[in-house]
Amino acid sequence: MAARPGVSNIIAPRWSRGSAVLVGAVPSTRSRGHPGLVGTSEWSRRASSGLTMRAAIRIPERVSAQLALVFTPQSPQLFVHEGARQALERRLKAACPGRSVVLSITDNRHSIISHSTKDGVLHARIHHMFLDAPSRIVEALVRYVTHGDRQASLLVGEYIEASGARLARRRPHAIPLVAKGQCHDLRAIFNDINARYFGGACHALITWGRKTTRKRGAPRKAIRLGSYGSLERLIRIHPVLDKPWIPRYFVAYIVYHEMLHHMILHSRGSVRSSSSNMASARSLRSLKPRIARRVLHPPEFLEREREFRNHDRALAWERRHIGRLLRAS
Repeated sequence: MAARPGVSNIIAPRWSRGSAVLVGAVPSTRSRGHPGLVGTSEWSRRASSGLTMRAAIRIPERVSAQLALVFTPQSPQLFVHEGARQALERRLKAACPGRSVVLSITDNRHSIISHSTKDGVLHARIHHMFLDAPSRIVEALVRYVTHGDRQASLLVGEYIEASGARLARRRPHAIPLVAKGQCHDLRAIFNDINARYFGGACHALITWGRKTTRKRGAPRKAIRLGSYGSLERLIRIHPVLDKPWIPRYFVAYIVYHEMLHHMILHSRGSVRSSSSNMASARSLRSLKPRIARRVLHPPEFLEREREFRNHDRALAWERRHIGRLLRAS
């Protein structure tokens, strides 16, 4: 719920900016008929009674410039209700008795949930969409963060996918599409796969990605061969695959994998780079999907992936040539 310019009534409830407590002026939303701004104890009472209230306000740049608020440069322009934050923090503490919990609320569009334990303290960073989530979603979130519950992670992943509109959006920008390489034509490969496996229903875009630089003498330990961004509907393929010694069926497998991320709703990750096909010298499958980047490879995805005609052949080729791929990138 974004604040509107021109609202003159200013009140000062207890809110926080991100994870830092802020007691200051924020624009009132009462005049627009939205739920009033309430204190910590009142928030807990309303939340326990099942009332739906928005717990965070993202201030657009064009609005913040007109308000009597001071933002530090490049800081997130997000106000979080401190009562809602404390209520979720208490739920986490109750689920892990004897441990301290530090909860930070973020507006991060890349890492929706992250947590770690240091010196016996659970540090959790959670997107603000969970502050006013339904009770069953909050319960699943707590089970996932405190116990790594797999069923809970699937439920949380579905909620994140359904709440994608609440993720901060980048400013749109033009992305040049270069599909025809020196050795492989991604558009031709994409069209063949689309006709064979998707009946022409995949409407994603595809391009060769940009070469990345690395420090001189530093060996590369992993490489992202492909990625899919749901905001642009864009598949990017690493340019290291545009080599004469890379077989076409292997490039096609990487393209097929990323097309699946476009076609299967719950396999999409964060807005910036919702999926990735990582290859590592240590282990080709060492980077397990995390709920922080959503459920990337659910059972349906893995089943569909095995339908690719050269699935086993492509994985075998990758295992044999991973060292050469890393050196060439």
